[in-house]
Amino acid sequence: MQIDIVCVGKIKEKFFRDALEEYKKRLSRYCRLTEIEVADEKTPDSAGEAEVLQIKEKEGLRILAKLSDHATVIALAIQGKSYTSEGFSEELERLAIGGVSHIQFVIGGSLGLSDQVLSRAHRKISFSAMTFPHQLMRVILAEQIYRAYRIQRNEPYHK
Repeated sequence: MQIDIVCVGKIKEKFFRDALEEYKKRLSRYCRLTEIEVADEKTPDSAGEAEVLQIKEKEGLRILAKLSDHATVIALAIQGKSYTSEGFSEELERLAIGGVSHIQFVIGGSLGLSDQVLSRAHRKISFSAMTFPHQLMRVILAEQIYRAYRIQRNEPYHK
């Protein structure tokens, strides 16, 4: 399985990069995990609604350019479906059994995802009703993907 994390911006903090690299290494037994980063837009503190929409659309166009026509696209969005870790594992397994060999998870920038990206997604999932920094969300997603594979194989993993 090829799994991409398509995301806005770069990870600046070393501890986030280190954690993500650790999960990539652990996941190498199960799948190929890659990151595809697109540039983020600077958001002024005084940005109005129209400017926010314009920024999301610019970032959204960059994301759309990186999405494969042959991948199942899953957007991370607060309004998406929530899963338990076991349910998320089952969903990934259902996709694989159904013949999906390429999944692209999409994480927006600080303002979220554009409507165009959300419309392009085959599924929308939510990890929480809370908002997380997009850099931290990459680590959380990688950890949950790793946990999903461990659950599928009945391998021990901390609960």
